[in-house]
Amino acid sequence: MSAKPVSRLAGAKRVVVKIGSALLVEETSGTIHRSWLKALADDVAGLMRRGTEVILVSSGAIAVGRRHLGLTRGTLKLEEKQAAAATGQIRLAHAYQEALAPHDITVAQVLLTLADTEERRRHLNARNTLATLLRLGAVPVINENDTVATSEIRFGDNDRLAARVAAMIDADALVLLSDIDGLYTADPRSNPGAEFVPEVPVITAQIEAMAGEAAPGYSSGGMVTKLAAARVAVGAGCRMAIADGRILNPLTTIESGGRATWFLSQVEPRTARKRYIAGSLKPSGALVLDAGALKALQAGKSLLPAGVTAVEGAFERGDAVIVRSAEGGEIARGLVAYSAADARQIIGHKSREIESILGYLGREELIHRDDLALV
Repeated sequence: MSAKPVSRLAGAKRVVVKIGSALLVEETSGTIHRSWLKALADDVAGLMRRGTEVILVSSGAIAVGRRHLGLTRGTLKLEEKQAAAATGQIRLAHAYQEALAPHDITVAQVLLTLADTEERRRHLNARNTLATLLRLGAVPVINENDTVATSEIRFGDNDRLAARVAAMIDADALVLLSDIDGLYTADPRSNPGAEFVPEVPVITAQIEAMAGEAAPGYSSGGMVTKLAAARVAVGAGCRMAIADGRILNPLTTIESGGRATWFLSQVEPRTARKRYIAGSLKPSGALVLDAGALKALQAGKSLLPAGVTAVEGAFERGDAVIVRSAEGGEIARGLVAYSAADARQIIGHKSREIESILGYLGREELIHRDDLALV
């Protein structure tokens, strides 16, 4: 473990920032901390001016909405939490919009559950939507879809959702802004001798033993869920920081080398995704290529329908398929952008003909190069 804090936020091309309820919402009144949010918006704008894409994963909808519905007692029923989330999410989205508007930054609200990041077709839809928003210069603000979620609300874990989002979009860095400045060798609230851990190269059993219980109040993540998030993130090639978000301009502080615990990854995001596609998915079918398409793939290009000569098996959009040469050898695996039925109609045709054949405008590629792993 390094003895000196190191900032690994500077230079990241794509960053996910998770914001805890305790930072964003005043506990007794349920009001949003506008001055803190304005400072965070300044940080986000600064990152974007330097070419960094930013996604925010924000807790707080239930905490904001419950007061407006008169739900002031400590423990809420599931349906009350869902009602509070429905009310609070509107107010949260509006607050982010107001904070980023002076920087001419567009905010996009995206509601997800953990299942949206796990089931392949929903994963692909969410990934494509987020990638498009980032390409168009918007800041997606993500929260759990609490109005329809069940176990997600009871678990209360936006740390893990943020890590799944970071993995899904190949983020370079994930920052968990919390009410603690990082990982300690023991719980510093009860153990004055606990030592700060600035860097974690590998998450070991010893590191996991350092986790404590969640603090009281609205924050429900705790160090246990932060370490679970770290495992997801670093496994996807994304480095992760736990940092104190209670200060103003927390991202600027981290970027300049401020105090944080960084969990390191041994692989790059794209490499991790390629490994996942190549080895972790059960193929549902196959695509057979001509020589020209094979050469294009080996040069790092996407797979277009014009170069496919046959479709094998039954699969849906987002499923994993094998890519074969004309001789039958497996040359790649990938996540296909069309069902088998639609793929059979468009193979051998130019991408510009897809809309007239299928009656809708889909992707130009059967498999995008980011969703393709050569084997």
